[in-house]
Amino acid sequence: MPKLIVTLDGPAGVGKSTMAKQLAKELSIPYLDTGAMFRAIAWKLGEGAWRWDETELEGEMAGFDFTLSGVGETSILSLNGVEIGDEIRTEQVGMWASNVATLPVVRTFLKQAQRSIGDRFALVAEGRDMGTAIFPDAPYKFFLDATVEERARRRFLQLRDMGKPAELEELKEQIEARDLQDRSRTVAPLKPADDAITIDTTDLSKTEVFEALVQGVKK
Repeated sequence: MPKLIVTLDGPAGVGKSTMAKQLAKELSIPYLDTGAMFRAIAWKLGEGAWRWDETELEGEMAGFDFTLSGVGETSILSLNGVEIGDEIRTEQVGMWASNVATLPVVRTFLKQAQRSIGDRFALVAEGRDMGTAIFPDAPYKFFLDATVEERARRRFLQLRDMGKPAELEELKEQIEARDLQDRSRTVAPLKPADDAITIDTTDLSKTEVFEALVQGVKK
């Protein structure tokens, strides 16, 4: 019997992480935050790494090893044995991640890493191309979306709760910039898989979104 793989894609700030963790907990399987993998690589390589040549990038990434443990919201993603933490959760690192995500050499490396994890575990895999490029044969695929204004508002509240000051208009501009880059890149652009269930979360509560995901899996 093939492993249970649920893919959850969507743009920045749409609430994928919260929903993916909840769904993984409901299904008692690990949660894979692939966006954190891009952020971790960008953070580890440092600013400007997207300007390096492919040979240099391949050499650096050859020493990177991602591992996953735990279930649901307690899932732990580690890089070279060290748990990935809040150091990757800044807006700056988010833009770095979007920059390195345009590089085929980085995407190839992470595709192999993500599929390797998927070979070992049932997963709720969250990202931007899980249903289209990484797990195209997954039996359950979802694409979450929301307006830019709503995503900026949610991100503003999230950062405020974390004690990190932010400007709403600046967040909106950053999200728009990431959307443009993510949707227009030539390799694995952000878009719903043809067989994905698309959920517009703009006017839905977290409970309503979660119920839609659970019903989608049950069907």
